[in-house]
Amino acid sequence: MEKPEVKSRAEQWPSGDADLKAHQKAAVELLIRFHILDKIAKIHDPKNDAFQEHGRLLFDSLERLLAAEEDACIRIRHSSLLLNGVRLKSSLGTYPIFKSVMEELRLRELDAVTFKPGLTLEELYRFMPIFARRDKKDGSMYARLQAEVDAADVGHVVLEKASELGTPSNLNRNTARIFFLSIVHLKESFKRNQRGEGIKVHTTRRLMQSVYNHIVDNESFVFGMTNLKNHDEYTLNHSVNVCLLATALGRRLGLNRGELVDLGIAAFFHDLGKLETPLQILNKPDKLDAGEREIMEQHPFKGAEKLVLLQESRRLPLRAIHVAMEHHIKEDLTGYPRYFRKEDVNLFSKIVKVIDFFDAVTTKRVYRTKVFTRAEALTLMLEQAGAEFHPVILKAFVNLMGPFPIGSLVALNTGEIGIVFEVNADPKLILRPSVKLITDAAGNKIDGDVADLAEQDPATGRFVRTISRALNPQEYGVEVSDYFLAQAQ
Repeated sequence: MEKPEVKSRAEQWPSGDADLKAHQKAAVELLIRFHILDKIAKIHDPKNDAFQEHGRLLFDSLERLLAAEEDACIRIRHSSLLLNGVRLKSSLGTYPIFKSVMEELRLRELDAVTFKPGLTLEELYRFMPIFARRDKKDGSMYARLQAEVDAADVGHVVLEKASELGTPSNLNRNTARIFFLSIVHLKESFKRNQRGEGIKVHTTRRLMQSVYNHIVDNESFVFGMTNLKNHDEYTLNHSVNVCLLATALGRRLGLNRGELVDLGIAAFFHDLGKLETPLQILNKPDKLDAGEREIMEQHPFKGAEKLVLLQESRRLPLRAIHVAMEHHIKEDLTGYPRYFRKEDVNLFSKIVKVIDFFDAVTTKRVYRTKVFTRAEALTLMLEQAGAEFHPVILKAFVNLMGPFPIGSLVALNTGEIGIVFEVNADPKLILRPSVKLITDAAGNKIDGDVADLAEQDPATGRFVRTISRALNPQEYGVEVSDYFLAQAQ
């Protein structure tokens, strides 16, 4: 069966936040009704009063949605639920329901259930008992479910089988592949430029389109990959990390797809001018003297010049030249090179400025004794909002990363230690990310599960695990990036 296209939020809701909030409210109501009827159908037959009452409530919710839209599609995308292509936000109260619906779909080997216009109440009454059963036939839940739906003549409910390509392991493997392809392409681009050959900007653009797709589908793992630091090829690794995080930040700031591809290209080549900087200056363990500092501060000019002279410069976004020139200019217009008016500094440059600093201070370098954790780096940067960084852009970045950024090492109140793998999208649960457990309560190293810190004990209503404090991976000998690479194996 061909998969229906999942439209973006912008395509679905062009009229803005009011429509989006209304959609979220209707979607949550629909999921609650679906969840309740699923539970009732597991213990009662369709003639039961409770089944019929809650069946009518679910049907009413579906009917209202189908009157306004082409269908009502409940879909799993990685670790989120979507309704008609819009990612849904759970709250503390609805989180268990969201989680239950996702588990029910996964158990039945489904990516999506779509209710189509023309659905009748009688069809819904026939469908829900079939969906609620958990027995297998022919070794496949999906095969059993689809066969019984067909036999019951339920023509207005479409089931979409889970694709192997869409599983988390395959998503992670493909994301890691794009990460390393980006490094290889940038290395080749640097070499071609040094030989006086043209950079394949059209290839870069296609690569940035893939980067955008992976950020949409697998943002958490993209962030995880940026914990990878290759000290021997710092400029390459740093430029790719800046490209990925800048694109994600631009998306958070509301840039459209075309703008994000251009931003990705600009960030990708922001340090091209360092090709002209001698390695003995780039890797000097001591403070640069005045002459060396002057040479170092020439790299923005060199980078902009190289981009202007590219054979394929017509394919290059003009803002890439701005970013190469301006990514070391501070918000108060100090830094280098010197500018006279704030409005002269391009928005893309301000975005890349934030990410460039963040990735630099969280990377070990020969000339820097202090390597900041991601959380420490965000705290440091907030202290310099308005002076070093544009305050609105910085705030958006801090909100994007969360108080425990992906890749943070944390101690839990259970005595376990884990690595933050995914930030909770609900602002009320921002302190409750998903954490890969790497030690047990006794401190023994384990290859543990990814624990959702929003999980509550059904008996007490209390959270099962809570972060007690952040830890420094270097002090514990933990190479965070290894755990993300293992997820891509």
